[in-house]
Amino acid sequence: MPTSPIPVASAAPPVQLLDRDLSILSFNERVLDWVKRPDVPLLERLRFLCIVSSNLDEFFEVRTAPHLTATQSNEQKGLYTVQSFKALSAAAHDIVANQYSLYNDCLLPAFEQHGIRIVSHGERDVAQRRWVKAYFEREVRPLLIPVGLDPSHPFPQVANKSLNFIVRLGGHDAFGRQNEIAIVKVPRVVPRLIHMPSRSKGSRDRKGMLFVSLSSIIRAHLAELFAGREVGQFSQFRVTRHSDLALDEDDVKNLRTALRQGLEQRNYGQAVRLEVSAGCSQYLSDFLLKQFNLPALALYRVPGPVNLVRLTQLVDLVNDPKLLFPRYNACYPTQLQPGQSFFERLKQGDVSIHQPFESFDGVLDFLREAVDDPQVLAIKQTIYRTGADSEMMVLLREAVRQGKEVTVVVELKARFDEEANINWAEMLESIGAQVVYGVVGLKTHAKMLLVTRREGRNLIRYGHLSTGNYNQGTARLYTDVSYLTADPLLTSDIDNVFVHLASQSRLPKLHHLLLAPFQLQRKLVEKIDALGEAALQGKDTRIVVKMNALTDQDLMLALVRAGQRGVKIDLIVRGACMLPAQVPGVTDNIRVRSVIGRFLEHSRVFYFRCAEEETLYLSSADWMNRNMLRRVELAWPVTDPVIRQRIIDECLVAYLHDDCDAWDLQPDGTYARVNPPDPAQRHGAQAALMARYSSSPNHWGK
Repeated sequence: MPTSPIPVASAAPPVQLLDRDLSILSFNERVLDWVKRPDVPLLERLRFLCIVSSNLDEFFEVRTAPHLTATQSNEQKGLYTVQSFKALSAAAHDIVANQYSLYNDCLLPAFEQHGIRIVSHGERDVAQRRWVKAYFEREVRPLLIPVGLDPSHPFPQVANKSLNFIVRLGGHDAFGRQNEIAIVKVPRVVPRLIHMPSRSKGSRDRKGMLFVSLSSIIRAHLAELFAGREVGQFSQFRVTRHSDLALDEDDVKNLRTALRQGLEQRNYGQAVRLEVSAGCSQYLSDFLLKQFNLPALALYRVPGPVNLVRLTQLVDLVNDPKLLFPRYNACYPTQLQPGQSFFERLKQGDVSIHQPFESFDGVLDFLREAVDDPQVLAIKQTIYRTGADSEMMVLLREAVRQGKEVTVVVELKARFDEEANINWAEMLESIGAQVVYGVVGLKTHAKMLLVTRREGRNLIRYGHLSTGNYNQGTARLYTDVSYLTADPLLTSDIDNVFVHLASQSRLPKLHHLLLAPFQLQRKLVEKIDALGEAALQGKDTRIVVKMNALTDQDLMLALVRAGQRGVKIDLIVRGACMLPAQVPGVTDNIRVRSVIGRFLEHSRVFYFRCAEEETLYLSSADWMNRNMLRRVELAWPVTDPVIRQRIIDECLVAYLHDDCDAWDLQPDGTYARVNPPDPAQRHGAQAALMARYSSSPNHWGK
């Protein structure tokens, strides 16, 4: 991966940061490694292939519009130039080529070995073609309206990421005209994969599971949609559109209404990528590029379905346990006992929950007890991503019904979750909850829940903080740390942040919490620089940080300074990292590792040590400029020595010793997979944690 041309002069010797967008894309290369691994079950390999497609979709939807603007105007727009777009395009094309190579050459043959086939039109026998035709006539054709283009029938609006066909017709239409281009829009309500009977009457295929793709069905019957015309060239196509909602909040009177209106237009934003079949003619691809006002580099010719994401349907359709990971049932949080009062337990000390190895049910039970307890007077919570079907939101609704004071800070601008969050906000408001939308110009990304309870003459607060979202679905798939506390200073800080978000009044001095955008970045830089000074004095110093992304320039430069002064630094960064590691004379003391396993690494853990003094923070924030300066984020110290050591062991040490799912960043910006001398002795952090918690007395069934 080439380095960025951005000079960084404040470090001595200087360091060149890696390109941000290329660093984001490189994460997908590591994910594709899973698809190549024979030790990963087959359906899981397909799932990871689809994850890459989903990642690429979001990358193009959010990040590429400025590149296209720069390319088309031949001018630099901010950091983007024609050259940067060409480099970005080359990297994206390489990833897509790798994807389809793995799909066609690895996965499809492997599925066939298990009797699972996606049968193309050319492979179908007479009986199968008869079944497909019947399905087309019954389920598909009634939903298709082919549009022939002419002055009164302009190119139709094509929705973001929808499946479509373009057809070049011969002959004349019903009015004697030679309008030769037609578009067929494919409704999203029709499944993209259909299970075809393997024992159709007269069929030669009698074994295994057979499937047929919707695009193959339509392709085989295109001629029937254009009676009296000759179907010549044709191709499936899919356009990706810029989908990041941009609102001038200073000019918006009602953010919720403005976002609803923006959501209606999201599917029809600026086109940024065009995918067509590999065999699409030059004539048709040029026609589409011109129609969508795209440069040639935005064209992706793919030898297979234009939307690999939809192949996740195959995982559910096959659902063979032998081709999936063994089911993992999280244990109940080990510091808790089912049925035990959370309020009584938290009086004894703080509690940490390591998800998904420990169940998110512990968090839900905490809120459930608060809702049902008549002594609880108020509940306050932030909402970033909860999903459309959320038990937590149901509990908050019940809390309002029971007469408790419920305040919810809803982040309406959580990308691609805006509609769900608007719906929850409207529901809660309609029944009497106090709903606020945070601070204008900032996203509220902090995860916090505060319960206020009357105990005798006193009001006692109980809090929950988390590195991840209040989403019970992703809590089974993402590694995160939840933290329950009754610490009066920490819960006072949480309450002050809620008051600040609701009233937008001046924030008082906090006791324990570090809050972005006010002092989180500054405090982290100060801690890093202090360790650098201690290292110059000969003290033993150490920094280990686990996060999802590292792209904030001030924090990266602080790490470079500290490393050059002798601090040993390990960075566990799952995704984008712009800081090159192990560059001689520059970042010799900095190692960067990416771990990609069965679960998505999502926890943020910051460890600092000077001699025998250790400090550990958990946080909602990655080390990105947006998190530090344009979001409301939290970091909080873990003061309990037992919990602190547990988090160090499980979230940091285990991953530094991982030689199963780990990649190390090289000085040139590429990643090399960690390979132990003896493959039989591989250590996987996630596998070890699953094994540890499966043996817990709190595990279900024990």
